Amino acid sequence: MKFRTTIILLIMLVIVMLTSCSTTKYTMTKTNTIDYQAHRGGRGLMPENTIPAMLSVMDNNKVTTLEMDLAITKDKQVVVSHDPVLNPIITTKPDGTFIKANDNIIYQMNYDQLQKFDVGLKLHPGFTQQKKLAVAIPTLSDLIDSVEGKGSMMGRKMLYNIEIKSVDGKDIVEHPAPDEFVDLVVNVIKQKNIADRTTIQSFDIRPLKVLYQKYPTIQTAYLVFGKECGDAQKQIQLLGFTPTIYSPEYKYVTKETVDYCHAHQMKIIPWTVNTKKEIDNLISLGVDGLISDYPNLF
Repeated sequence: MKFRTTIILLIMLVIVMLTSCSTTKYTMTKTNTIDYQAHRGGRGLMPENTIPAMLSVMDNNKVTTLEMDLAITKDKQVVVSHDPVLNPIITTKPDGTFIKANDNIIYQMNYDQLQKFDVGLKLHPGFTQQKKLAVAIPTLSDLIDSVEGKGSMMGRKMLYNIEIKSVDGKDIVEHPAPDEFVDLVVNVIKQKNIADRTTIQSFDIRPLKVLYQKYPTIQTAYLVFGKECGDAQKQIQLLGFTPTIYSPEYKYVTKETVDYCHAHQMKIIPWTVNTKKEIDNLISLGVDGLISDYPNLF
């Protein structure tokens, strides 16, 4: 009888321990559910879409994802740039003077020409906290190598959210056609073995449809802006398939939008949220992540 009682007590103890471990694991998971994304590498603090920006923000343990934008050069290099043309707000010519207009199309330049321009020395009037430093537009490949190298030393793996910057009507002039653009980008992320940690996003539904058809295992995010953001159902019908992530302009996010996304197995990650009050409000609505120029607010 004593032996049987001991066995029963041991079984009960094991059950309690397993339950405790399970509860602890669940609690830990729940406290790390927000995907904090540094917009353009945190352009509120560092020159946007540059390697130094991405490496700097990795020191913030809250940041889980590096968000960035892509363009293509004439010699088919995938480069990290928000604009398909050199932005006069942030660009300095090789001779130290400033460009005056958006007439330097990246798709019409080879990369060796492009890297002679600086995008970190000119003060951005909208981001006066930015640290200024001499830096050129990087290739996506070089940026990934730098991030993965630092990540290896730190013992952490970053996620990537990369945007294909294309516009219907600008094919062959400012960027390749969607199929080629997507292929060039996917080739890089596969070569670098980060496909399972990468989301490809776009406002343009064309590259998203290419991804859905040709590379269905790659995560996609549908970027939307304006009042139409609030009607997620209409936007998803327009897209024609359910993306991994619905990514609306933050000011139009409601509880109903969040609930719709979750009911249809989509994450919702709004952009671009730049005050602590707005961040807290969106978290209270139940969003899955946030994109901000100021990762120090996370």
